[in-house]
Amino acid sequence: MFTSPFYEEVSLIKSQVASYNEALANSKALEIERDNLTQKYNSLDPESLSKLEKFLPDNVDNIRLILEIEKIASPYGMVLKDVKYNPISKTDTTGTVTQTAQSASVTKQLNKDYGTWDLEFSTQGSYGNFVNFMRDLENNLRVVDVSSIQFDSSVATAQGASSGVYKYGIKIKTYWLKN
Repeated sequence: MFTSPFYEEVSLIKSQVASYNEALANSKALEIERDNLTQKYNSLDPESLSKLEKFLPDNVDNIRLILEIEKIASPYGMVLKDVKYNPISKTDTTGTVTQTAQSASVTKQLNKDYGTWDLEFSTQGSYGNFVNFMRDLENNLRVVDVSSIQFDSSVATAQGASSGVYKYGIKIKTYWLKN
């Protein structure tokens, strides 16, 4: 009678010690894995890391994207106009919605490890310059999907039939990693 309660208490403490030892072993394994990943990350070339960050950034970074597109268009004498973007839901690092637009889109976005951002703009120029602009946009490091392109020839007829200047409406979609 005297030893039975103490025996049960000792058994309970032994099981707690075993679970703590298991948690400690898991913690040490995670530390080793973290150190290995940190070592691999630090061994990467800084230039490659900056290219990777540009390829798929960890935030929307809409201003930088617009500036990049404008830089791509400028050698062809094309200027971005009527820049519009779709304020789709953006999630913070905890995954909670901070701004809502369409609830169906929000639900889809929350279930993915990446977010999408839509951008719409117009520009005008010759068809040859437009093709070169699109080629350079395609070869840019930032992942961009062209959703639609609209051609408007009213600019060409207003400036004279031989001007060859057209207005182009472009919709693109870009991606970013969620934390």
